[in-house]
Amino acid sequence: MDWVAWHGRYAHADCLQSRRLPIVRAHIRAFLESRSDTPRVISICAGDGRDLLGVLEAMPEPDCVRARLVELSPELAGAALDRAREGRLEGVEVLAADAGVTDVYAGAVPADLVLACGVFGNVCDADVERTVRALPQLCAEGGTVVWTRHRRDPDLTPRIRSWFADAGFREQAFDSPGPDSFAVGVHRLERPPLPV
Repeated sequence: MDWVAWHGRYAHADCLQSRRLPIVRAHIRAFLESRSDTPRVISICAGDGRDLLGVLEAMPEPDCVRARLVELSPELAGAALDRAREGRLEGVEVLAADAGVTDVYAGAVPADLVLACGVFGNVCDADVERTVRALPQLCAEGGTVVWTRHRRDPDLTPRIRSWFADAGFREQAFDSPGPDSFAVGVHRLERPPLPV
């Protein structure tokens, strides 16, 4: 997969990524506005970081988080880092690394908010399940996960939601225009976190 080209689709207003982005950002904004502290945020396979960085740039106090964005593509990670620097987002760090290796989260977890956007539609079903089951290792107590997935046939989102429940999460939101479109899910950890 050419991930730079995949992110280039955001230039088209009618693509799934562009249509779901405002919903993802709204959930990130609502989470941040609900906090009076400085939450830790991690973004798995962060791409160019446009979801979180777009929210932070519009906030009155853009350094309201300590965030780590992890992205394998050096080009996309570089774009995220440039954007964070241009926005003077001092609390944001970007790692060009494999988000599937837990070592890259050392010092950034447990996280209050975990972003898994653009991940579940690009790995096999078994890896989606493994990732969901591993999320309690990345979350702080009461941590929130925002995730996305397409709903093309066969629609995996019912199983994803069930895997979150099995892993100890309670669903806070599930937004989707319907089948053959996209979904944005928000889940909160209701069980004690697990050690990484």
